[in-house]
Amino acid sequence: MSDLSMLINGLAADAENGATFERRNPLDGSPASRAPAATPADALRAVEAAAEAFKTWRHTGPGERRALLLKAADALEAKAPEFVAALPRETGATALWAGFNVHLAAGMLREAAALTTQVAGEVIPSDVPGSLAMGLRQPAGVVLGIAPWNAPVILGVRALATPLACGNTVVFKGSELCPHTHRLIAQAFVDAGFPAGVVNYVTNAPADAEAVVNAMIAHPAVRRVNFTGSTRVGRLIAVQCAQHLKPVVLELGGKAPLLVLDDADLDAAVDAAAFGCFMNSGQICMSTERLVVDAAVADAFVQKFAAKAAALPLGDPRGPDPVVLGSVVGMSTVDHCNALIDDALTKGATLLCGGKADSTLMPATLLDHVTPAMRIYAEETFGPVKAIVRVNGVEEAVACANDNPYGLSAAVFGRDAARALQVAQRIESGICHVNGPTVHDEAQMPFGGVKGSGWGRFGGKAGIAEFTDLRWVTVQAGARHYPF
Repeated sequence: MSDLSMLINGLAADAENGATFERRNPLDGSPASRAPAATPADALRAVEAAAEAFKTWRHTGPGERRALLLKAADALEAKAPEFVAALPRETGATALWAGFNVHLAAGMLREAAALTTQVAGEVIPSDVPGSLAMGLRQPAGVVLGIAPWNAPVILGVRALATPLACGNTVVFKGSELCPHTHRLIAQAFVDAGFPAGVVNYVTNAPADAEAVVNAMIAHPAVRRVNFTGSTRVGRLIAVQCAQHLKPVVLELGGKAPLLVLDDADLDAAVDAAAFGCFMNSGQICMSTERLVVDAAVADAFVQKFAAKAAALPLGDPRGPDPVVLGSVVGMSTVDHCNALIDDALTKGATLLCGGKADSTLMPATLLDHVTPAMRIYAEETFGPVKAIVRVNGVEEAVACANDNPYGLSAAVFGRDAARALQVAQRIESGICHVNGPTVHDEAQMPFGGVKGSGWGRFGGKAGIAEFTDLRWVTVQAGARHYPF
């Protein structure tokens, strides 16, 4: 078990009262990490350090910010073995998922480095003679970034990269479920040579999360908040930000549908569905949650998909043999998914493979003939238990895809790409892929959802708009006429 520290103003820091909390491995309960249990006062020290550092950091040139972000990408990749060791211990994730996280997160830092010269503006024609009018994007101030455990390196880096590229400073609040993994991210920025106070890292015990977060949101220096996590917690954060008139970017839950049209390439759809459903045991915001399959091809699709899902290797991610499905994050996930399975089977669903689990090693599970009367039709599983809904035609498929409160990612499979695109345009989601999986991310893309999946966008120029202030600035050349 590792004893961790926070990072405040460039220095390792403990909680002021010396309190700590433990994270235990979800599979066997063995100690995974011990981290400081920050108080609100500790968190505010981090905000103050970030506010002081902002006075200088905001004026650093784009070339300097670019160079440091590129160094951070290299430093993060150099820690890949540490990440691969930490993720299975803290979250039960596989080495495959850990490595993927590091690879994509390093790419996010490099893309952020490329954005430093894109924080621009425009000259706007003015009706006032001699007036040079401009819309200028400028850094907002201190950004509070709150990242979850499920894709901890990707989402932790995402909470930091674009805000830093834009000239903001950051307080990064790590997840209570993976404090060691998130501390490695913070250390990568130290190793890269970021000035003290530009990146700060705070940890807290689960019971203290609300008080710590609310204290930071209320601080006047915090000018932006970004949160990735559950819709339930996202609503609470949105309320706090609204009370203080703080803009917030929220990327929340999902119930991503994958539509298999009657002309789909079934082998391609099966491969994408397996990846989207079972990567990281289905614990991804974009995970495919419902397979919406046209009845004309449903029997053939189900046969192929069930065979592939049943063959996916399951096991302890810390063992010597590579596995696709490791441990889920805790028994609460197991209990939730088991209840969904029981409810669906009681109401007429068919179990194709997998089934209820008695430990956090949950097999790939498929339920066919799911209907709106079943809980799994609408509730997010966030585990490797997936629903197959059979529909008749495009209209029913679109209605099914939109029949839930979420709207993050979606996918449509059909050989007629133009037709599939027309279907995709009717789906209520922030992201939709034609003939590709629901699980996909690229750092330069506008990433985010609609409805209960949040608001705002991470990534690329969309991220610049979220983490800067747009100011109207004029310069008057020559005399200006006034009415009196």
